[in-house]
Amino acid sequence: MWLIDRHGDGRSARRIPLPDPVRSALVRWYAGEGSRGDEEAGIMLVQQARIGGKWIACDCRDDDTAPPILTPAFLSEAETYYLRRLTSSKRPEHQPDCPFFRDQVTNRITEIRTHQTPADPPTGYFEVLRPAPEKLAQRPEEDTSDDRTRHASVPRLARLLWRLLDVAGLNLCAPLSHDLVDHSISDEFKALTAAAGKMEIAPGIELGRALWTHAKALHSNRVYAGLRELSRNWPRGHAPQAFLTLFSPAFKGAQVIVAGCEPVVIANRVQSPSVRGNPIKGPYLVIVVAGEYPEAHGYAPLRAYAQPIYSGRRFIPVDSEFERTVLRELLAARHYLDRDGIDIAIEKPVFDKLTPIGACRPDFLLEARSRSTGEIRQLIVEAMGVEDEDYKASKAVTHPRMAQIAPVVSITPAHLHEGHVRAILTDALNA
Repeated sequence: MWLIDRHGDGRSARRIPLPDPVRSALVRWYAGEGSRGDEEAGIMLVQQARIGGKWIACDCRDDDTAPPILTPAFLSEAETYYLRRLTSSKRPEHQPDCPFFRDQVTNRITEIRTHQTPADPPTGYFEVLRPAPEKLAQRPEEDTSDDRTRHASVPRLARLLWRLLDVAGLNLCAPLSHDLVDHSISDEFKALTAAAGKMEIAPGIELGRALWTHAKALHSNRVYAGLRELSRNWPRGHAPQAFLTLFSPAFKGAQVIVAGCEPVVIANRVQSPSVRGNPIKGPYLVIVVAGEYPEAHGYAPLRAYAQPIYSGRRFIPVDSEFERTVLRELLAARHYLDRDGIDIAIEKPVFDKLTPIGACRPDFLLEARSRSTGEIRQLIVEAMGVEDEDYKASKAVTHPRMAQIAPVVSITPAHLHEGHVRAILTDALNA
């Protein structure tokens, strides 16, 4: 095997042979048979090849043909360096008996999340990055799938943001009689900052000391200066890292658009929730984690998660455009129900709720209280605006579970078009 220049075909005389011990260690680890020493050797090779702009040419074919190519890659969500095969009609395949004939398995994070995807509160500290060295991806102990299908999961960065919103109470909307604040974007960020003071990134390191709420702090290097200062006393076993929460109207690829300053460029593509056939537009509340990045020889924004929210005045998370519209109707419903002597509180659950027959995550949970009788009733509102059949099937599974919590009503586009939301809520609460 050889190191070759990036974008090369592996035939030039500039290729650098890999030492036999390094090649053997890489093969053993790739095949899932390596030791800790093999892992460290593989990490060093892949990391240095990535930094140096090199690819790896395999020697499984005759010297007369162009060699198959492996490229060094970094999977940020799993803190994993791995080798990716370059495959196309113009590139030669590895020999069937070559250990690199098939891709490594990595737990890629998909951008599709449904109600069947567990969303539990993250445990431990408010941290994403792990101390070096990162683990090189390896093949599974039992390979039972020919297509190496990756399993969907919820990014930890997303769950940390939901946890922050939950602690800040920003996924709740109080009844009109208690919701006296004229909400502003400043108020929402103040609530996030206050909640950050109740969490720790690492032992003795409060999140509030390493959390910024404007991109200017990143562009002016204040984030990096603060992180360098904190890192001097960062506890062992934890990686220095800082966070930003940014209001963003849009993002594209690895670029986050922010108001009032230059866009924020992330080392990896920005992630965001999506359901097939149901694109979600901005605005977004974006959480960014910054930490050590070998290619930058210092600190850099490593990854980001963009959570769609209701508006800049209310950071209530939403999972679809239709859900945002339904939430607008629910907020309006507080006014006409208030005139009828009913207080309505709205919660957007961000984590699964347990029931005797399984976990579920309602779209919205309403609590209604009659000011005349003091009676309290709960109601679950499901926004049924997605046409995808798999999504509908997941709803069919979770609706009986939701019914264990409270009566369930479904809002469809037809209900919105015909203005029936008020009647649906009134009938459900009076049932």
